[in-house]
Amino acid sequence: MAAPIASLIELCADLESGRSSAVALVENVFARADEVDGALQTLLHPRRAAALEEAAVSDARRAAGRLRSPLDGIPIAIKDNIVQAGEPASCASRILEGYRSPFSATAVERLRGAGAVIVARTNMDEFAMGSSTENSVRGPSRNPWSLERTPGGSSGGSAAAVSAGIVPLALGSDTGGSIRQPASFCGVVGMKPTYGRVSRRGLVAFASSLDQIGPIARSARDCALLLDVLSGADPGDSTALPEAALESHRALDGDVSGLRIGLPKEIRETPGVSPEVLTKVEEAVAELERAGARSLEVSLPHTRFALATYYLISTAEASGNLARFDGVRYGFRASSDGGGVTPMYERTRSAGFGDEVKRRILLGTFALSAGYYDAYYRKAQQLRTLLLRDFEAAFQHCDVLALPTTPQPAFRIGEKTGEPLSMYLTDVFTVPANLTGAPGVSLPCGFQDGLPLGLQLMGRPLEDATVLRVADAFQRRSEYHLQRPPL
Repeated sequence: MAAPIASLIELCADLESGRSSAVALVENVFARADEVDGALQTLLHPRRAAALEEAAVSDARRAAGRLRSPLDGIPIAIKDNIVQAGEPASCASRILEGYRSPFSATAVERLRGAGAVIVARTNMDEFAMGSSTENSVRGPSRNPWSLERTPGGSSGGSAAAVSAGIVPLALGSDTGGSIRQPASFCGVVGMKPTYGRVSRRGLVAFASSLDQIGPIARSARDCALLLDVLSGADPGDSTALPEAALESHRALDGDVSGLRIGLPKEIRETPGVSPEVLTKVEEAVAELERAGARSLEVSLPHTRFALATYYLISTAEASGNLARFDGVRYGFRASSDGGGVTPMYERTRSAGFGDEVKRRILLGTFALSAGYYDAYYRKAQQLRTLLLRDFEAAFQHCDVLALPTTPQPAFRIGEKTGEPLSMYLTDVFTVPANLTGAPGVSLPCGFQDGLPLGLQLMGRPLEDATVLRVADAFQRRSEYHLQRPPL
């Protein structure tokens, strides 16, 4: 049986010592996928032949002493809403059936420039709209810790592939928690960087003011090395920050002496939070205190409105962004039965989009419509400003915030599909980071009934390295991230 692939740090050491090769790593990825992915359904569009060719080129570079980065020769999977030239990019939707991108996302260009080998695309909720990967036209992915459970969403395929040891690294996108929530459910590390830290060029848009590409890996250190490659200014994306590429891995020294950790008092007031989740977060903070940090209570009074605010702003932006998928230029097109263009649009979008995508388009269109704009969309933007002020006030007293990633561990597949509001509530702790642009990371902090639980750390915008430093410090003092699912 193919062994689960090791972490990035371990693979780098194996490549440097000559114990392994890039070709061997890629072969291991596909051998592992052949054995376990039939049950998990994490990978879409595998690039077996192309990846082996690229790995051989990487091995030749290594032999000639021309390595491009620590990621040279490392296999990675990317979410199906991040485009790559000449490759499919379906966003797990019927409406992009047969589409191949004419260009590559900036994130993909940077991965390839660093020598990483893209092995496959990963399953996801359609157009990144969902929290369970059940909205995929390809069917749901499953959690490696329990095949009855969801891996989370919308980046569930990426998180499950890393958790199962198919790949050491994956890219996801996070609009309201879509990296951090599945990372929590699958017992891996997932990060939403500061908004604009990673270029969105080539990320198929869901909600443009919230979307962010980020890394999923086995450890905070692995995440830092991947984020450093992805980050940096991009003239092709007007929302990308004019900042140099990060070197966050250099900040991971294990030292948190004097660092202040804020515990939002509103966490305990949130309905449906598991006592075990709260206990594990408190235990993690206590461990960081033993390492020299100190904790204090802070208040984020407007977070009780964050979920409603998020679902108004995100759906409003989605209704505009998804208008481009009309069956005219690419993807799926339904017959108009000779009735002209308008019936063709209606049939294409009705048949091409799934129920959750249509639900969100309708919600967003309603929120932006005449007579409702001020009552809903404008009010949501005002609440977003108040939430931002809450975070600014809290960060005057602390350096990072610590809270659960999700209220509960992974739920069963099918458990919430008929209750959209119940599904949305799984994102209650993650959406504030997207609304404020703050960096946030989820890392394993314990288990409940054999299922992983996640600690979420948030920092000030642009202080991605600080968040990763705290996450790494905890992982130096715990072993939760070293445990593997029983596949």
